[in-house]
Amino acid sequence: MGYICGMDTKKAKILLVDDEEALREGLGVYLELEGYEVDTAASAEEALTFDLPGYDLLLLDIMMGGMSGVELAARLKENPATASLPIIFLTARDSDEDVLKGLTLGADDYIAKPYSIKIVIARIEAVLRRFRLNSPGILQRGVVCDRQSLVCRVDGVEVRLARKEFEILALMLENPSRVFSREELLEKIWPEKVVVVDRAVDVHITRLRGKIAPYGRHIVTRSGYGYGWQD
Repeated sequence: MGYICGMDTKKAKILLVDDEEALREGLGVYLELEGYEVDTAASAEEALTFDLPGYDLLLLDIMMGGMSGVELAARLKENPATASLPIIFLTARDSDEDVLKGLTLGADDYIAKPYSIKIVIARIEAVLRRFRLNSPGILQRGVVCDRQSLVCRVDGVEVRLARKEFEILALMLENPSRVFSREELLEKIWPEKVVVVDRAVDVHITRLRGKIAPYGRHIVTRSGYGYGWQD
């Protein structure tokens, strides 16, 4: 079983992609009032300049000048780093064929314009909850630590960790914001009664930060106390 690093749907990070400025601004404001962190892009091409694996949900218009929303979604699904990114299409095209095409592509929901803001928010929350429950190994910020398969992934790419490195990372992700002293880590990660110096913990932490870059900064040091995972 994997572990989720405390993702609250109301703290999710959303990218809204639509070429209608009024819609971007209006919907963006409402979503922020609901507690979401929102970025906007005026085109699919602009969206590709963002750090897409860092988002929890993509709201995507289909009909845009240049690259269409369908083309962008297809590109994201082909990339392992973004293949699991939930997508909700927002579009004026609401024929059965359009809906089927979007869902077949892998969209998680499809909302036709014009729409009720309350409906959009309800759909967003439903998709985020479903995604969290169906993907228990996926952590917010793109870090995966799966206890069952013993695999660590960063933005969808498998990262090779030594056994002790994996155990340290999993422990921290299971207990976000908790600071573990070196003594606690030695006791929990090295229970074999072997002689291990405190410096071994520091070395493993340094290696971990490098291997899970750019998310190594979430492993924080509390001087005089120890280490922990901080969102």
